[in-house]
Amino acid sequence: MDDNCIFCKIIAGELEGSFVYEGDHVVAFMDINQPNHYKVLVCTRRHIPMIYEINDEEAAEVMQVSRRIAQAIQRITDCPGMSVFQNNGAIAYQDVFHFHLHLLPRYEGDDRRHRNVEAREVLDRLAADLRTVLEASY
Repeated sequence: MDDNCIFCKIIAGELEGSFVYEGDHVVAFMDINQPNHYKVLVCTRRHIPMIYEINDEEAAEVMQVSRRIAQAIQRITDCPGMSVFQNNGAIAYQDVFHFHLHLLPRYEGDDRRHRNVEAREVLDRLAADLRTVLEASY
């Protein structure tokens, strides 16, 4: 854990997080800083500053969890596509130095689903919806 990392603090329970998934090596939670409907961040529990420092087991689990969450989002929203991207640290103009993937549903010509969601209760509800679908898929 890095005491200066906001993601480490969320993972440790020191800060609130609307968790979608909690595994041994990977967690996923709703993005509070850019809160769009069903935008999820997937990251390692272990503090890993950059993608080239992740090991093969963690990388595989991050991708498997991301795929499952993307499928759950698609089932809930019927979104026709998903953006998955990785950017962190100063080079990406971010303050977070903890490896993570962004999962963001994409819609053609439908601005309504891109509205910002500000209330923690809404993020918690969206996270609960995804957890329900994920649990049912096992």
